[in-house]
Amino acid sequence: MCGIFGYLGSREAAPILLCGLKQLEYRGYDSAGVALIHPSGTVEVTRSTERLAGLEAKLGALNGHARASRAGIGHTRWATHGRASVENAHPHTSLDGKIAVVHNGIFENFMSIRLALQARGHAPRTETDTECFPLLVSQRMAEGDDYATAFITAVRSMRGKYALACVHADHPNKILLARSGPPLVVGVGQGEYFVASDVGPLLPYTRDVVFLEDGDLGEVTSDGLRIWNRDGERVERRVQRVNCDHDDVELGAHAHFMHKEITEQPEAVSRTVEAYLRGAGVSLDLPFSEQLRDGVDRVAILACGTSWHAGLVAKFLLEQIARVPVEVDYASEFRYRDPLVSSRTLAIAITQSGETADTVAALEEARAGGARTVAICNSAGSQVTRLADGTLLTHAGREMGVASTKAFTTQLAVLTLVAVHLGLARGTVPGGMAARVVKGLRALPEQIRHVVDTLERPLAELAQTWHGMQSAMYLGRGALYPIALEGALKLKEISYIQAQGYPAGEMKHGPIALIDARMPVFALLPRDAHRERMLSNLQEVAARGAPIVAFTSHDEDEVEALTRTVVRLPEVDPILAPLLYTVPLQLFAYHVAVLRGCDVDRPRNLAKSVTVE
Repeated sequence: MCGIFGYLGSREAAPILLCGLKQLEYRGYDSAGVALIHPSGTVEVTRSTERLAGLEAKLGALNGHARASRAGIGHTRWATHGRASVENAHPHTSLDGKIAVVHNGIFENFMSIRLALQARGHAPRTETDTECFPLLVSQRMAEGDDYATAFITAVRSMRGKYALACVHADHPNKILLARSGPPLVVGVGQGEYFVASDVGPLLPYTRDVVFLEDGDLGEVTSDGLRIWNRDGERVERRVQRVNCDHDDVELGAHAHFMHKEITEQPEAVSRTVEAYLRGAGVSLDLPFSEQLRDGVDRVAILACGTSWHAGLVAKFLLEQIARVPVEVDYASEFRYRDPLVSSRTLAIAITQSGETADTVAALEEARAGGARTVAICNSAGSQVTRLADGTLLTHAGREMGVASTKAFTTQLAVLTLVAVHLGLARGTVPGGMAARVVKGLRALPEQIRHVVDTLERPLAELAQTWHGMQSAMYLGRGALYPIALEGALKLKEISYIQAQGYPAGEMKHGPIALIDARMPVFALLPRDAHRERMLSNLQEVAARGAPIVAFTSHDEDEVEALTRTVVRLPEVDPILAPLLYTVPLQLFAYHVAVLRGCDVDRPRNLAKSVTVE
């Protein structure tokens, strides 16, 4: 959720910190700040509740002495404890101002620590849980601990999930780190080091990174990086070479990252599909592939938000193709319901970032029950990929817009391949289906390109008609029902319009009470086994006077008679329809949000990577 960026080296720190924080804007934030360590032995903290341009203006006003800083830490905050304000913005400091800390996560026991600090005369000045940490480090140092010992003791006093970076005015060439849950990555440059919440902000400076493991403590100095595990033992963490493309974080000719990422979906889906196809076959490198025929009798899918919608699509595909029962859980609820898993359960965790706290916790719960585990993720080296038995990467490239687009469609592509792979292993794929799906997947990128190239203008015009709507309903059946949910979510996320997605057959069981002439209904009508029943549902909608916008693949008088607007898509195999029908819904939501003047890439209150429960 929040973003951390730190620097220690020979260059001016402030511009580098700002550059790093700008690369973290996509995660969502409501305030930002930096702490610069001055060579004179002081720490100067600058904070702002404006966008980073406001923080940059404040830093630009600093004197030349401040700009001489060669080390510092920065932070973008998404408020959890305390309102969004300058006082609650990070970095937080000790009372004497010598210690500064930035923190992602939540200290669950902060209230008891806060009360103990107050009793000792260390009264907090903010509403945050974070401020307790520098106050506790300062107290321990006042009682005789050296800086590093005080830091370690304070870390071990905290309960919860956290990533920490800490600096001290008397130690200008040192940044101390701790990780328990949220990610923390160290970039290794030529005589300089960078600290970040994810790999992306490091790419302008280095491709060599070290991922801190859960429970690690770290010390970055001009001499190098040293790491200790939770038991205090010195450990070596491998330096990994990252092959991400920095072009993913450049807008180019696009007004927003979301628009850029929608248009990148043909290439993203193609890269993902081709990574797992071998001729006419599917090749998924899983450590237990040979056991899939007889060793799995149930699949548990664990995900949140948009990834949960991908999991719902996968339920239809896996049960149809692989003939195995599937449960799709909100990861945030899975571990709290005492789930039934065993060694015959295949647990699939779906997460764009690989660091979603609820999904990581759910996967840990599945592992504890003996399940085989697979991660479907867009971020190599992330926490969930290190936890799972096997990983299937989506090759979407870095996604900067908070509202997921290309990460979602590549998840659907991988899940389709998983269904075919598992079906082949179990001998349940109907004759010719596997070859048909593989052929369709190879043709799909060009069909998506057709949608983007030919339908954007009509969808922008449709947005002109409906951008003032107060509410909307999306309807689908079968595997298109989750796409109705996703279409509604996109509209909610970026335009702040109340939208609901439903299985069309469920509409009459309550939601139909909402329908009137002012509520548009967006209907997904591919040529599949549900089409006639879907048309019957739309008859009920039309009878209430609601305007219908139909997304369909061919001409049909009955559709024309029922609907106000028809959006025509290429004909597609019903199994692949979820991937194709997603794209126009993304484009429509995007243009509605633009017309409403919304911050498309950074919707209010939302974060790209939710690293706290």
